[in-house]
Amino acid sequence: MKLITAIIKPAKLEEVREALLKCGVQGLTASEVSGFGRQKGHTEIYRGAEYAISFVPKTKVEVAIADAQVGAVIDAIRGAAGTGNIGDGKIFVTELGQAVRIRTGETGDDAL
Repeated sequence: MKLITAIIKPAKLEEVREALLKCGVQGLTASEVSGFGRQKGHTEIYRGAEYAISFVPKTKVEVAIADAQVGAVIDAIRGAAGTGNIGDGKIFVTELGQAVRIRTGETGDDAL
């Protein structure tokens, strides 16, 4: 099992959700987060004064999947979230040791 964590632009969340549903993902978790990468934030002008915005708002999407789905899920996220511009985000793949469905007690891939 793998845990896919994607940091994407908030406006792309619905497109990513739809793409993941099409490739068989049955659930995901989305959180509002903020951070910075190579873009190092940006500046905005408010009432004539310039402000440095160090942390850019992003959305974190987490999906637990079977090993066989990794390629399809990565492709789906890249296709839906990618614009070709700086700040599109990152995808991280980590090993998921165990999963347990609380209601039924199912474990492993069955719990996904």
